[in-house]
Amino acid sequence: MGKMGTEPLFFCGKIGALSPDKERRILPMKKWNKASALYRMIFLFTLSLFLVSCLSWILEKPSFTLREITLNPRSFTEMQLLLGLDVQNPNRFDLTLRSFEYTIYLSNEEIGSGRLEKELLIPSSSITRVKAPVAAKFKDLGGSVMSIITGKGLPYKIEGKAAVKTAFGSLKFSFSNEGRL
Repeated sequence: MGKMGTEPLFFCGKIGALSPDKERRILPMKKWNKASALYRMIFLFTLSLFLVSCLSWILEKPSFTLREITLNPRSFTEMQLLLGLDVQNPNRFDLTLRSFEYTIYLSNEEIGSGRLEKELLIPSSSITRVKAPVAAKFKDLGGSVMSIITGKGLPYKIEGKAAVKTAFGSLKFSFSNEGRL
């Protein structure tokens, strides 16, 4: 037949593999199958790590903007603030807000903190209004109560941590946003 590599391949039965030589040399299939399975597992593991590590390149963090505060007095010393937050998802895919912990500051004074307990779906390329409760004491609010009631431009800062879930994986991040009501 001529040059090496131009010979036809022969199948060597159930316990062999393809062999380029005429003698039909038997190559053990068990070793070949184990090595092949191991290489496939290593490849899939490496690919998984690569995709998860690239999630931060694909995923843009959502932004949180305070739009309104509603006062609900509970007692003579305590009240509940209901924050109206706009959550903007700049991504081309939906996000699920899994956990959301936040602290609110009005006029550079910490008013209170809170946590959302339920998961929220934030549709792709949209803004979703979220109602977030904060328990506060009247003494902590100081002069901010009058500013909230009269609607004057009150400086605020909201910061915290959020965890989002996507079809590509999960990501935890910190956020901070300042503005005026």
